[in-house]
Amino acid sequence: MTDKPQAQSQFIIRTFPVGPLQCNCSVIGDSLSGKALVIDPGGDADQILALVKELNLTVVAIIHTHAHLDHILAAGEIKKATGAPILLHESDQFLWDIVEQQCAMFGVPKVSLPDPDHYLYDDHALDCCGGVAIHTPGHTPGSVSFWFEQYKTLIAGDTLFLGSIGRTDLPGGNFDQIVTSIKERIYSLDDEAIVVTGHGPNTTIGSEKAANGFVRA
Repeated sequence: MTDKPQAQSQFIIRTFPVGPLQCNCSVIGDSLSGKALVIDPGGDADQILALVKELNLTVVAIIHTHAHLDHILAAGEIKKATGAPILLHESDQFLWDIVEQQCAMFGVPKVSLPDPDHYLYDDHALDCCGGVAIHTPGHTPGSVSFWFEQYKTLIAGDTLFLGSIGRTDLPGGNFDQIVTSIKERIYSLDDEAIVVTGHGPNTTIGSEKAANGFVRA
């Protein structure tokens, strides 16, 4: 008797800029289970929901790399439409709580958000595609990256960019922390892994280790 081959997850990722500051929102899904994660819904809820419907997926969680306004503005609308829980690292709750002030600071129409349903933590297993949360503080105290090892894909938020790193001059930012996060948590991952950044184009871990303007391996 031979074991039946196990069905492999069919990984789906769609990344596109949303909201007033053009944050990269990602919809990550498994076409076999039908589960999806919405990552950093910074605006344009209708666009995000239309894509989820087009892909025939069910959102099981709305997760955030951090709580700056441009990564969270549509979280409430997505939750209302899907019923999915909102997840955030607890260390960024203070930023979530002042989203209205953040909106005023950047001249964005005021948004009120429901409280997060659960907190993310380091090595938190995500309910889709074998993903795991990695605590990568520095840009904010609760900055988190999402690692999909099987698919060599990292959602880095505003921690790592093509040739650069996240700013640390906003409340809670810490330059030494972000350098440590990148060197110890991100650069230890697969060099071939694609890095989906919080704004702008993708990069790879290997290319940033070799040529990043701020942090090299």
